[in-house]
Amino acid sequence: MKKWKAFLPPVTLVMFFIFIWEAGARAVNVSFILPGPSGIIIRLWELKEILFFEHLPATSLIILLGLSISVLLGVSLAVWMHASQAVERAFYPIIISSQMIPIIALAPIFVLWFGYSIWSKVVVTVLITFFPITVSTFDGFRSSSKELKELLLTMGAGKKDIFLKLNVPSALPYFMSGLKVAVTLSVIGAAIGEWLGAQAGLGYFSRRMMTQFDGAGVFAPIVLLSVIGICLFLLVNLLEKYVLKWRKI
Repeated sequence: MKKWKAFLPPVTLVMFFIFIWEAGARAVNVSFILPGPSGIIIRLWELKEILFFEHLPATSLIILLGLSISVLLGVSLAVWMHASQAVERAFYPIIISSQMIPIIALAPIFVLWFGYSIWSKVVVTVLITFFPITVSTFDGFRSSSKELKELLLTMGAGKKDIFLKLNVPSALPYFMSGLKVAVTLSVIGAAIGEWLGAQAGLGYFSRRMMTQFDGAGVFAPIVLLSVIGICLFLLVNLLEKYVLKWRKI
């Protein structure tokens, strides 16, 4: 019962904004610019076949590939930087500097390099999601207790034991936090890539509807993108509770 009460304030606030949005849309009565939530839901139902069976799978594949590559590269680089100060000094400033460049400015370049294939969108997604995973995991490695490390050394532990029994458990909560950020950003990355150049996907479909002045059609795939982001976040949250059973979350 207490858990349901915790959801009551945000649900009430969301319902209030939806009510204001619907009332404003009906008052303005310009559906191709400001469609109401009811109009968006109706349009979403009308387009369900093409959205769910053609464009949703394309976007989901981009998100899955981008996140998988980001996790693999991000964790590997974090481990490498933790193991070598020379690698940290070489790569860490580059990782930070990479976030100063607007990804939306690079996306057209990737389209030129990879064409309208899936990989131009995957690269955009990787660039957006790589940073939080790498930095969070690396910070987790650095947060490991020096006192516990000294204790393990006095007990005869080797580098492998220290890494697996101290560094990895210390980094896991940070990695999961970075992954929570990354999964939501992956949806944005996929949408940006599709918006700038694609042949399928929710971002592509939203742009196509914009050229037809179909306001509800523009918002319908955006609603699906939001649902994907929320579901991915909840999935990672469940994974965190399962993996970090030893920690009270």
